[in-house]
Amino acid sequence: MHLSGHCIRPSDPQFVEEKGIRAEDLVVGALESAFQECDEVIGRELEASGQVGGCTALVAVTLQGKLYVANAGDSRAILVRRDEVRPLSSEFTPETERQRIQQLAFLYPELLAGEFTRLEFPRRLKGDDLGQKVLFRDHHMSGWSYKCVEQSDLKYPLIHGQGRQARLLGTLAVSRGLGDHQLKVLDTNIQLKPFLLSVPQVTVLDMDQLEPQEEDVVVMATDGLWDVLSNEQVARLVRSFLPGNREDPHRYYSCWGSAWAVGASRNTKK
Repeated sequence: MHLSGHCIRPSDPQFVEEKGIRAEDLVVGALESAFQECDEVIGRELEASGQVGGCTALVAVTLQGKLYVANAGDSRAILVRRDEVRPLSSEFTPETERQRIQQLAFLYPELLAGEFTRLEFPRRLKGDDLGQKVLFRDHHMSGWSYKCVEQSDLKYPLIHGQGRQARLLGTLAVSRGLGDHQLKVLDTNIQLKPFLLSVPQVTVLDMDQLEPQEEDVVVMATDGLWDVLSNEQVARLVRSFLPGNREDPHRYYSCWGSAWAVGASRNTKK
């Protein structure tokens, strides 16, 4: 089905009607597929060049009166308005995706190579804890429960640390992104890629209902900004800086080196 509403195959009209498929769903699906395909291309190029590396990805697309924000990683986008700050994405870290990561380790325990425990504990367990009752969480749990500590629980946890210090397999601070196909846990053959998703979460904002104004701005930035400033602090900087610099052609990227600001009403990245 094209975005115009015309169907490509004769069988599409009935299928589309039954499933309630909208043009918006096609754009979301296109973004999700694009991220996956990009990740595959990066993997082939890294292998061919013998290089390693990865990154997070944050994309904003305006199309047919809607704003689509696709995020895979710990970057963030917010909409700054005169009297409102609206988050447009969510960060993906080992903590926020704990259950998905633990479930993968439950289904495929060989991914941990016997070196890690998938269970989460409030603290790192020691030998003295053997036989003691401690709190724990597994992939099927949103709350906490008690268990008696076994020898296998003394292994290094699949997810360790809290907040910005949380790490996946003691290595990565993100749970989604592109690349890192060859990344392994230090001094092991345990690969991290199986736990990393390249699929983004896509937020859709109806621009017609929003009625964007000249002063509305979308700020897109990496964790380099959000680790030191809150959404509200960034919004205050935007509101204080932009009105007094209307003639500056570079005003949308004069504030921070790791951020992009997009004039919402102009649909133009400066």
